[in-house]
Amino acid sequence: MTTPSHVTTHVLDAALGRPAAGVPVVLEAAGAEKASWRPVASGTTNDDGRVPDLGPERLSAGVYRVTFDTADYFERTGQRGFYPEVTVVFEIADEDAHYHVPLLLSPFAFSTYRGS
Repeated sequence: MTTPSHVTTHVLDAALGRPAAGVPVVLEAAGAEKASWRPVASGTTNDDGRVPDLGPERLSAGVYRVTFDTADYFERTGQRGFYPEVTVVFEIADEDAHYHVPLLLSPFAFSTYRGS
């Protein structure tokens, strides 16, 4: 049995109407200087468009970002996208809460929200 991650994600392709499988994802933590980021974890979305094990079971409060390599995904699915990557910056304030950062993706738009 795997330990649940503090941060998870799910990518859906709105243009094709299905989960976005095979999207490389990187989770990073903000450094002391605003321009510096330190890698925490990485993964690739599964057939259901999810990365259920992105990162450790617990993270400290702070600012994090998830970067999705959408150029790689669009190339593999034969779509020409406008955004070669999507970066979502968010804050972990409650160290006991689970953070789900979903991405709804299409070649010319994306949206995200705090999921559950």
